[in-house]
Amino acid sequence: MKNIEIRVPDIGDINNVEVIEILVAVGDSVAEEDGLISIETDKATMEIPSPAAGIITELTISVGDRVSEGTLIATLETISSNMSEATPTAKPEPATPPGSTTQQSDEADLNCDLVVVGGGPGGYSAAFRAADLGLDVVLVERYPTLGGVCLNVGCIPSKALLHVASVMEEVKHFKDLGVDFSDPDIDLAKLRSHKEGVIGKLTGGLAAMAKMRKVKVVEGSGQFVSNALLTVDANDERQIIGFKRAIIAAGSESVQLPFLPEDERIVDSTGALKLKSIPERMLIIGGGIIGLEMGSVYAALGSKIDVVEMLDDIFAGADKDLIKVWKAMNKHRFNRIMTRTKTVSASATDDGIAVCFDGGSAPQSETYDLVLQAVGRRPNGHKVGAEAAGIQVDERGFITVDKQQRTNIAGIFAIGDIVGQPMLAHKAVHEGHVAAEVIAGEIKGDKKLQTTSFDAHVIPSVAYTDPEIAWVGLTENQANEQGIKVRKGVFPWSASGRAIANGCEQGFSKLLFDIDTGRILGGAIVGPSAGDMIGEVALAIEMGADDVDIGKTIHPHPTLGESIGLAAEAAHGSCTDLPPVK
Repeated sequence: MKNIEIRVPDIGDINNVEVIEILVAVGDSVAEEDGLISIETDKATMEIPSPAAGIITELTISVGDRVSEGTLIATLETISSNMSEATPTAKPEPATPPGSTTQQSDEADLNCDLVVVGGGPGGYSAAFRAADLGLDVVLVERYPTLGGVCLNVGCIPSKALLHVASVMEEVKHFKDLGVDFSDPDIDLAKLRSHKEGVIGKLTGGLAAMAKMRKVKVVEGSGQFVSNALLTVDANDERQIIGFKRAIIAAGSESVQLPFLPEDERIVDSTGALKLKSIPERMLIIGGGIIGLEMGSVYAALGSKIDVVEMLDDIFAGADKDLIKVWKAMNKHRFNRIMTRTKTVSASATDDGIAVCFDGGSAPQSETYDLVLQAVGRRPNGHKVGAEAAGIQVDERGFITVDKQQRTNIAGIFAIGDIVGQPMLAHKAVHEGHVAAEVIAGEIKGDKKLQTTSFDAHVIPSVAYTDPEIAWVGLTENQANEQGIKVRKGVFPWSASGRAIANGCEQGFSKLLFDIDTGRILGGAIVGPSAGDMIGEVALAIEMGADDVDIGKTIHPHPTLGESIGLAAEAAHGSCTDLPPVK
């Protein structure tokens, strides 16, 4: 036995952070990797593990102390190998799936249990879950930081800007309430810095958590060369990774319209988020969530926004009553919303991008300083060498999987945008957990984990505009199209004390119930924080709740969230916050 000093290791940006919990006491026996203390940074809460098995002989810190890399935590008396328990009888390795391997490859520079291709929300969640279950994991990511499109150039930076836009819009109305602010002075450099700061905090936290879990992150573009080997290219260097299992989480890319010229004034969502300038005139091609979110940002900054959508209405999939409220509240923000209209051509001129339209009430042509193309995303199934591993990829780039996220090749799984709609980060995360657990079950011989499957009944959709629109499960449009008889409960926010106090009484909450059983089938909300509230409706659907369950659940008052319970009461006729039903 020998005594060793345990210090805060190099696990990222650890400098003068607070100790929030001591997990051991002097005299405790600990195993290697057991947590000793918990610390809280501005990016994450994390545990510092023991580097060896032994007995704690001294603790040198207390709750509330601040520590940095190298700070002494404790002294440990290690347990020598001849004092450890007898080696248990080894369990037989589970059967190797056909087409996979459990052998180390002599061709590889690096071998692992699991390689995950893509470090977005689905990919890093899968990698972290697999590591937590004891697997040796390599995570391949093309960006210098983890988080994928969502964190680096998508969901997160757009929400940072949408928050700023929302505050700018809200203070405009304060003059009527007796509080007058001067017109905003917009500093684009500081606004971009704020956005990058948000990204940096989150990517830094992910890097630290990967290091704590001993997930090896390899930067570069991954390509399968067989069903057991992957090459990763970066900076003219190539690594070959051998794997027992693989998860493809390579995501998607923005669809580029072929008739648009190459010009810096024509951008996709990634380009729009760079916020190089505030255009006077801006066109958004595509009336979906991504386009309208970016339109909300640029409108708040002062741009004159036109939207063109070839379908009958914006926000495809959302009920018309939600869209009606949104349009009424956005009349002053958007110059024109041109539905049933095609963009037929565009050309670059000195004055801007000249665009020609066809259909609806659109002008024949118009010139814009910036054009955002937001007509959807295309999966990256054809960009990872999947065919070399025998993986079936359809003509659009989607990879078909079963409920356990398995592809047609045993040992290779796929998750996220690349396996089909909806292309949402929260779906990808759950799929990633499923794949990781099934793989860990196979490699570790855990039959319970091997039964894991993706069985979500519903997946929420949210537009983080002002107002927000959120829906989950059966929509009213779908019920009408499919001939499903429902009982509807609607609670208008004009009857909500909190909504009136907050100045958002135009919104409402709507729930749909099976007309015979009373079980909830779907719900929708339009108004501030709709995205935060829709999770309760999703849970109710997953749990098979009925209108009485939801209505008799006591919601706090006064809140916007109580409108969900009141909508359930409205459905079964017991709501006393609305006029009596005649």
